[in-house]
Amino acid sequence: MDIGIPKEVKVQEHRVACTPAGVQYLSDAGHRVFIQSGAGDGSGFNDRAYEAAGAQILPNPSEVWSVDMVVKVKEPVEAEYDYLRPGQVLFTFLHLAADPVLANHLVEKGVSAIAYETVSENGRLPLLAPMSEIAGKMSLMAGGFYLANHSGGNGTLLGGVPGVMPGKVTILGGGTAGMNAAIVAKGIGTRVTILELDQERMRYLSTVLGAQVQTLFSTRQHIAEELEDTDLLVGAVLVTGSTAPKLLNRTMLRSMKRGAVFVDISIDQGGCSETSRPTSHEHPIYREEGVLHYCVTNMPGAYARTSTEALTGNTLPYVRAIADMGIDRAVKVMPGLLGGLNTHEGAVTHEAVAASLGMEYDSRYQGNDR
Repeated sequence: MDIGIPKEVKVQEHRVACTPAGVQYLSDAGHRVFIQSGAGDGSGFNDRAYEAAGAQILPNPSEVWSVDMVVKVKEPVEAEYDYLRPGQVLFTFLHLAADPVLANHLVEKGVSAIAYETVSENGRLPLLAPMSEIAGKMSLMAGGFYLANHSGGNGTLLGGVPGVMPGKVTILGGGTAGMNAAIVAKGIGTRVTILELDQERMRYLSTVLGAQVQTLFSTRQHIAEELEDTDLLVGAVLVTGSTAPKLLNRTMLRSMKRGAVFVDISIDQGGCSETSRPTSHEHPIYREEGVLHYCVTNMPGAYARTSTEALTGNTLPYVRAIADMGIDRAVKVMPGLLGGLNTHEGAVTHEAVAASLGMEYDSRYQGNDR
């Protein structure tokens, strides 16, 4: 199969969908890999490294997009919509629940679109997990920076110093992102509370993180009570394939300290507050109800080298399976891929995505007759 790796065009997105080592892995299996010139520069991989691994370097994105399967990091943006075509396989982060325009284009063009974030194995999300780990850790770094007075924050040093109470971090959601946020928060000595719905997950978090991190059953009342003395609020809620639930409203945020910071990791799925709206690394923050909001939709893109290596190490087996067998057989051999299939042959094929968008769900592709 011919595989195309275009250069990412989302604002300040420096990741690339395949490393030179990954190209070698695919080339050794007999597949041709086409890389857009400069696609790996932001992650520290130059064209020469890709050529040495067996890739063909192409200057124009239209050429890279013209092949059997396109592998990306982030969802296509408007400038790339014209490259979509019937029968094309697209493997990338999509987050369609928050992007009805893209969803409609994928359906109309008949693209077989597989979303990294909904590929599942034994209840896990193996392709989303490494980016969630990075975003979770970044949330404390970004939050701590914007709490500084010169950044517009309330001047609280999260870790405190002897004789001064440390700052308080409240985390909504105890999944991969939330847990990694808590690990960093605990490490610098903050007071940490995680609000979560799953009792078993709370037991796990308590066992792993210890007594310094408190867990609390997530209700609107509990969230409101925790917000009053919170310095950094991290939104890390996730419902696979669906729009993120709105756990926060303006009244709740208004009760927070002026200059507190809210990092909404769930912004890719629409955000978990009615005040959340997407931002970029170029313009990462805005203020609502006295609270600084950081809602960057591609947080891991800031650490492209680490993110690229972490992501591609997990995606490559799936890319190889699709290239070796084609999408129809690959989803049978690797069932997790079936959960990743969001659109196929002009239909929305993921139930949660369809429900979030108010579009018709075609269940034929989720059966055993494929």
